[in-house]
Amino acid sequence: MEKGNAIYIMTNARKTVLYTGVTNNLSRRVYEHKSGLNSTSFTFKYNLKKLVYFESFHTIDEAILREKQIKGGSRKKKVDLINSINPEWKDLWEEIEKW
Repeated sequence: MEKGNAIYIMTNARKTVLYTGVTNNLSRRVYEHKSGLNSTSFTFKYNLKKLVYFESFHTIDEAILREKQIKGGSRKKKVDLINSINPEWKDLWEEIEKW
């Protein structure tokens, strides 16, 4: 797994909202979401603190293309994607916090 470039999906405790993002440093970015460092952000407003899906990429351009593909899909497609690797929707933070 590559350390840097990634797409990720965050959700809230009730799984009612999904947010897809892209970053060049996944552990830092998820930490920022969990800590509420940007109090004006979408993820702060909807309390999205649970990382339920991520993919890593060699380049940021690959990650951006994948993010656009995921964002262009339906909620059902996003749910199916999450279920394909994380059927319990557990928080994957511990898997990436050691990066």
